[in-house]
Amino acid sequence: MLILERADRVGTSWARRWDSLRLFTPARYDALPGAVFPGPPWSYPGKDDVARYLAGYAARFSLPVLTGAEAAALDRSGDGFDIRLTDGRVVAARQVVVATGAFGTPWIPTFAAGLDPHVLQVHTDDYRNPAQVPPGPVLVVGGGNSGIQIALELALTGRDVHLSGGTRPRVLPQRPAGRDLFWWLTVSGAIHAPAASLVGRRLRANEPVIGTARGRLRRAGVTFRPCTTAARANTLTFADGTDATPASVVWATGYRHDDRWITIADALDTAGALIVDDAATPVPGLYALGRPWQRSRGSALLGYVRHDAQRLAATIAAEARRERW
Repeated sequence: MLILERADRVGTSWARRWDSLRLFTPARYDALPGAVFPGPPWSYPGKDDVARYLAGYAARFSLPVLTGAEAAALDRSGDGFDIRLTDGRVVAARQVVVATGAFGTPWIPTFAAGLDPHVLQVHTDDYRNPAQVPPGPVLVVGGGNSGIQIALELALTGRDVHLSGGTRPRVLPQRPAGRDLFWWLTVSGAIHAPAASLVGRRLRANEPVIGTARGRLRRAGVTFRPCTTAARANTLTFADGTDATPASVVWATGYRHDDRWITIADALDTAGALIVDDAATPVPGLYALGRPWQRSRGSALLGYVRHDAQRLAATIAAEARRERW
């Protein structure tokens, strides 16, 4: 087994997130098999805590991680696969698991190209803290958890913040009825409900904002705006026909999976994303792990992905045994 990590250190993808980012899941639900997550069990780890935990986990179990190994292409080779790295090296494998996680390629709407260069644009993938954003009005586009957290953080520094969102998501408290939200999801089994089940469909259709009510944003001075539909020069236009001329725009517009580095016929859909059914793909020996709603709500969450991983490990082991026979 070999784990390819494009960064120079395990955990870098977490370490580079914005400074104030904290998990919604308490530490007791963030552990990987064999090692508890350090800290009080009901505390909410920061992004650097997660990065240190992952680096320590890899070292503790002597995991075979090859760092500085960014995959450029994956193709068939005989009965297995060849992974070509950006530095020209080639890694051969009989089976491959694409575990690139929930944060694929940052997505920004195409109309953003119409903004003048003097309007600062930053995606949440590159946002770090308010000091990064110049003085003047800020428009945060995207009303999910990331957009709301960043809008609040900017407003609390005294910025004139506008938050644009297409829908009004439901808001769930972090601790309903005195218990953490993920305690309820875990003990009820909802966190493991298959995506196609009734519970899974309802959860997926109503992805909530956790812990930050709109009233708190209003009290901090955030102005709510409809969906952003167009941009030209220094002006962005909203769905109701109004507009704004911010000094900077934070795009909290999420990510898209771009798996076109996988150069195997029939492996990708028309949008360039790997076709995944549970953990399997249309290509024998090629699997995926850690994608949002790959199997359940927990599939892309640190402490819950173990369940998908254990099933996949059993599948891969069984396939290897059949090959030996």
